[in-house]
Amino acid sequence: MSPLKTSSAQMVADARARIEEIETKDLIAMVDDPDVVIVDMRDVRERQRSGFIPGSFHAPRGMIEFWVDPQSPYFKEIFGQDKKFVFHCASGWRSALTTATLQDMGFEAAHLKEGFSTWAEQGGPVEKEPPKD
Repeated sequence: MSPLKTSSAQMVADARARIEEIETKDLIAMVDDPDVVIVDMRDVRERQRSGFIPGSFHAPRGMIEFWVDPQSPYFKEIFGQDKKFVFHCASGWRSALTTATLQDMGFEAAHLKEGFSTWAEQGGPVEKEPPKD
C-alpha cells in the first residue's frame, strides 16, 4: 500500500490549528450555562459504556453536517439556536475534524480539546443511562 497524502494525525493537527479548543476545566464551568450546547458525537455504545455529560445532545458524527444545515431534510432545530456549540468525542480527534468541517460550512462551533477522556477525572459530572430491562 502506498503512503497516504495526508495522515489522520496531520488532519487533526491542521484542524486544531484553526478551530477553538476548550479545556476540560473550562467546559466543566460552562456545563450549566443555558447558552452553551454540548454535543456528544461518540457512538451510542461509548455513551452507554462511559456515561455522558448531563444535558448533552447526542449527534452521531455521520449525521452532523446534515443536522446543522437548515437546507437539509435532516436539519435539527437545536442547531438553529443562537447558542455556543461545543462538540466532543472520546479523545478530541473526531470532534476536531468535525468542528473544522462545520467551520468550513459557516457554522460556528468549538470542541473539547481532550474529549471525554479527562472529563470525570477533572471533576466533570457524568450521567449513566439506566440499564435496559
